[in-house]
Amino acid sequence: MTRSLRLLIPVGLLAGGFFFARHELSARTQGVDLLIVNGLVIDGTNTAPRRAAVAIRGDRIVAVGTNVSRAGAKRVIDAAGRMVSPGFLDLHAHLEPLLDLPLMESALRQGVTFALGGPDGGSPLPLGPYMDSVRTVKPGINVGYLVGHNDVRRAVLGMQARAPNADELSRMKRLVAEAMGQGAFGLSTGLLYLPGTYSNVEEVIALAQSAADSGGIYTSHLRKEGIGLLDGVGEALEIGRRAKIPVVLTHHKAVGQQMWGKSVLTLAMVDSARKAGTDVMVDQYPYTATHTNIGVLIPSWAMAGGDAEFRRRVQNAALKDSIMQGIIFNILNDRGGGDLARVQFSRVNWDKTLEGKTLKDWTARRNLEPTPVNGAALVLEAQLNGGANAIYHVLDEGDVRRIMTAPFTMIASDGRLSRPGDGHPHPRAYGTFPRVLGEYVRNQQLLPLETAVHKMTQMPARRLGLSDRGVLREGAVADVVIFDANTVKDQATFTEPHQYPLGIETVIVNGTVAVAGGQATGVRAGRVVTRR
Repeated sequence: MTRSLRLLIPVGLLAGGFFFARHELSARTQGVDLLIVNGLVIDGTNTAPRRAAVAIRGDRIVAVGTNVSRAGAKRVIDAAGRMVSPGFLDLHAHLEPLLDLPLMESALRQGVTFALGGPDGGSPLPLGPYMDSVRTVKPGINVGYLVGHNDVRRAVLGMQARAPNADELSRMKRLVAEAMGQGAFGLSTGLLYLPGTYSNVEEVIALAQSAADSGGIYTSHLRKEGIGLLDGVGEALEIGRRAKIPVVLTHHKAVGQQMWGKSVLTLAMVDSARKAGTDVMVDQYPYTATHTNIGVLIPSWAMAGGDAEFRRRVQNAALKDSIMQGIIFNILNDRGGGDLARVQFSRVNWDKTLEGKTLKDWTARRNLEPTPVNGAALVLEAQLNGGANAIYHVLDEGDVRRIMTAPFTMIASDGRLSRPGDGHPHPRAYGTFPRVLGEYVRNQQLLPLETAVHKMTQMPARRLGLSDRGVLREGAVADVVIFDANTVKDQATFTEPHQYPLGIETVIVNGTVAVAGGQATGVRAGRVVTRR
């Protein structure tokens, strides 16, 4: 009887038990590869910071506690006055330049230790061989992939603006299933983009079910994010409900002044769907501007069939007039924001001098008035020259703040891997995660620090089923960030985007120090992570 009672009593309350617990912990941490001491640990679980040491052996955390032995530690990092958190997970990352930029420094120096590629319906296909190429170059951080609906559709239907027949849909489902079998985390759609915009909801549900059969998720760049936003949200919720698949409304926002404030309604829709049993979440970047190709201002029907068909339509006076009217409408009411100064070029391969300039600047260069008609003519010219990418200053700070505080919102960058001097990227490529910590936590006090970290770590890890990432605990993967909560901030701006953040002092990827003293060490310690 006495023995049974002793088993029910916490070891720290037994006579001498506290000593033995300390001794056991110290023994387990002797001779570790890396020991972080004197820091305040934010473990990713949305609990308050606590003073603790973190011991790492190989690629795993072996202890988090106050009684960790320094004996034999190969390397000790003194994190006094600093926060120690899990590495940040970026659920929406454009990793297309990875093979050319394997260090992935623009993400790494933000504290990102895992990035999910293949968003917005665009991914490598076939996925397996591409992931083998990533393994060969050894990425700077951990990466995973979604399979993109646009690429699946393009492989079967090209740029045709029609529904698939039964055989074509079956082929598309097989491509999704194959990618899932190769380790994809789920299916992404970009229903605003080509050729995904030509799909109907039944097609997407069928493909989402293929992903769900393998335990995947569904992430959606909504069909509409401006006028039509509520329908876009409703469609994504229907897909999640009918396909029985976890959903992420990615880079959630309300585009254009007519839609500002509508996040009140979209968040209510998400909350209602969650209460009704649909597993839906949201991710967001902390900026009042979007980024995408210039073709988003052109009506999608004009692009059906590909570039040759588009050029043919432009040669037809009546069709060209209809295309122009569509562009003017989008400039006034949607992504154009009603002002040519709100459209800022980021990448223009056929005229680098336009990068960083606005559509209004371009009209001035041509000695034109900055009217929607003249802007539309230049958009058409840009597309005929091969297209361009642009930053669209069309979001409201109130919506950004409201979406960020929703309990089901995660932080994600939507950033493209970048390097100094190459184009004029959206500053989110360099600053997303530090901006949340510096601007919205420290300056605006919109979120508690532990909540912001939770939205960057455990929440996205759980969405992907990665139980051993996004947390600091014994047995977890040793992806760790050490940052100064008093100085962390983004430095990248819309005028000077190629600037790394401040305050992200140390980044550890799979137990290896990849950033020290705020600078990349040059070591590439990342891995390709696949769905389990």
